Amino acid sequence: MASLVQELIEAGIHFGQRRSNWNPKMAPYIHGVRNQIHIVDVRESIKGLLLAKRFIEKTVGQGKDVCFIGTKRQARGPIEQYAADVQMPFVTERWLGGTLTNFRTIRERLKRLDELDRLVESGEMKNYSKKMESQLMRERKKIQRNLGGVRAMTRLPGALVVVDTNREKNALLEARSLGIPTVCLVDTDGDPDLVNIPIPGNDDSMRTIDVVIRELCDAVKKGKEGRATSAGEAPTAEGGEGAARGEGRGEGRGEGRGDAGPGRRRSTRSRFRADGEAVATTEPTEGA
Repeated sequence: MASLVQELIEAGIHFGQRRSNWNPKMAPYIHGVRNQIHIVDVRESIKGLLLAKRFIEKTVGQGKDVCFIGTKRQARGPIEQYAADVQMPFVTERWLGGTLTNFRTIRERLKRLDELDRLVESGEMKNYSKKMESQLMRERKKIQRNLGGVRAMTRLPGALVVVDTNREKNALLEARSLGIPTVCLVDTDGDPDLVNIPIPGNDDSMRTIDVVIRELCDAVKKGKEGRATSAGEAPTAEGGEGAARGEGRGEGRGEGRGDAGPGRRRSTRSRFRADGEAVATTEPTEGA
C-alpha cells in the first residue's frame, strides 16, 4: 500500500486544475490550494481507487465485462495496453453516440467488419474493381478504428471505467440511462455526480492514468481468477446436488414401488386416481 501511495504521488495524482477552473462539487476531495492550483486529497484518491478495485473484482468475478473508455491522447496508450492484456473491451478513438443505448446497431456494424475481413482473407476482394476495393477498404479501416476495441463485446458491459468526465460525458449519460455502474478518474474540474465511484486525481497526467488503469486491470485479473475458481467448483456442487436428488429419487422409488414394478415411479395423477378409487370402494362397505 505504501509503495502504491508513493507511486501515485510521484505520478502527480494530487495536482488538480487551476483554482479559476474548478467544479464546486469537487470541494470534498480537495486538500488545499498552492500557486493558484488545487491540490487533491491523496487519501480520497486512495480510498476511491481501493473501492473501485473491489467493485471491479466483484463485477468480473460474476462473469461480467468491464469496458475502459479514454479518448484523450494521454489515456489511449495505457488503456490499449492494459485492457488488451486482460481481454476487456475498450474505446480510445471516439465515443460513437448510441454505443450502449443502440447496441444492436453497433453489433450490426461489427458483423459488417467480419464480412469485410473474410473478403480480405479469402482473396475475394481482388475480384472487385479498384474503385470498389478502395471503398471497401476505407469502410473496413473506419469501422476497425472506431469499434475495434469493442469487437469482442457481445453484450452490454457490467461496468465502465472512464478517464475524464468532461470529455466522456456522453458515455456516462448512456451508462446512467441503462443503469450501468461507472468508475471514473475525476479531476477538480469534473462532475463527480455523473459517476458511481469517483477516483479524484489528475486526469491529464499520463503517468497517473497509467498507474490507475494498471491497478484496475489487476483487479480484473483477480476477478477472472475468481471466476475460473468458481467455475471449477461448480461441477462438484452440481454433483452434490445430483447425489442428493438421486437419494431423494431412490427414496421416492422405494416408497411408491408396488404394482408399477422396479425402477418405475407412479405419477401424481395415477396416485390420486388410485386414492379416489380406494375411497369409492370403501364407502359402500362402511355403509353396509
